[in-house]
Amino acid sequence: MKFPFTLLFLLLFSLTVSSQTYRELSEKAIDYIEEDSLAQAEDFLVQAMKLEPSNPHNALLFSNLGLVQRRLGRYDDALQSYTYALNIAPNAVPILLDRAALFMEKGMTDRAYQDYCEVLDADKVNKEALLMRAYIYVIRRDYKAAHMDYDRLLELDPQSYSGRLGLATLEQKEGKFREALELINKLLVEEPEDATLYVARADVEREMEHLELALVDLDEAIRLSPQMADAYLLRGDIYLVQKKKVLARADFEKALSLGVPRADLYEKLQQCK
Repeated sequence: MKFPFTLLFLLLFSLTVSSQTYRELSEKAIDYIEEDSLAQAEDFLVQAMKLEPSNPHNALLFSNLGLVQRRLGRYDDALQSYTYALNIAPNAVPILLDRAALFMEKGMTDRAYQDYCEVLDADKVNKEALLMRAYIYVIRRDYKAAHMDYDRLLELDPQSYSGRLGLATLEQKEGKFREALELINKLLVEEPEDATLYVARADVEREMEHLELALVDLDEAIRLSPQMADAYLLRGDIYLVQKKKVLARADFEKALSLGVPRADLYEKLQQCK
């Protein structure tokens, strides 16, 4: 699954700041962010904070600095900037969400979990935090807790795509295949061109040993989204079970061409010989 980062625009006209230069530097940094001139944006943000290191609005500047650093691929620096921002504004929900999303991207789910819990302490109906904490509970195999968060999310937003798909995945993991299929089928009625849903349904059908149905769904997913590596991987797995090694290898090779690391497929490619 992909994790969202919020650009915290500085509405500096409404802020009381003591220095025109601080304001100008901050505004120019935002202009550079919008232009994707990230190195320049970083420089102006740093200059502004050096000029007024005690300005309480530096929480916003540090948050935007974290955004810039993340987009530059400097994740550790970004985490540090988000943490500095939270030292100034400990209960800033948007910043907590941004840091949590970056923790998730780095595979640091325990740290992300802490941030999502803090968000929900401050905002008990935050849908993003409920969704992501439920996902973490699924990873931890704490299915009861995951159900509670998904149920709460769907009470708040019954039409939540991510919430319903996440719940379907949870039902599948609990072996409740028919319940999972029911959720996915309802989503497909609403989104009949969504390749992700066909892959999700195919995975349930595979576990139910309805392999031919799964292959039909995967063919449709690939027709809709020819660059979806997950569809080729799952279809390759099914072909391997069916002893169709040539077809399986072709799908695994296609997945490699779409960016799946060869090390991840080494054993499966060996089985195709």
